[in-house]
Amino acid sequence: MIENPPPCPKCSCEYTYEMNALVVCPECGHEWAPAEAGAEGGAVAGERVVKDSVGNVLRDGDTVVVVKALKVKGSPSGIKAGTKVRNIRLVDGVDGHDIDCKIEGFGAMQLKSGVVKKA
Repeated sequence: MIENPPPCPKCSCEYTYEMNALVVCPECGHEWAPAEAGAEGGAVAGERVVKDSVGNVLRDGDTVVVVKALKVKGSPSGIKAGTKVRNIRLVDGVDGHDIDCKIEGFGAMQLKSGVVKKA
């Protein structure tokens, strides 16, 4: 147990608490492992790393290619494998959907990083 948990890296709240192996911020809800902040080295504290299906690190503004056909709810056709998606944005999405993008012919949607490959 940590005697004095570190402040939240997102909102700088001092009232963080430990829950199992994570430290939790009650104000913004951010959760992180206390060892992550020191292990990241040059990275900004609290910054997460998102990787594509083959392990390449993704960043905002990258172009990716969909690696497998995806069904789209409410659409008669899905997204075909090989579809190029430009100018992605990394977000804290719901249910593992961590890429926010616009796909031509479908509009704005969120994708999981495990179904794309960096172009």
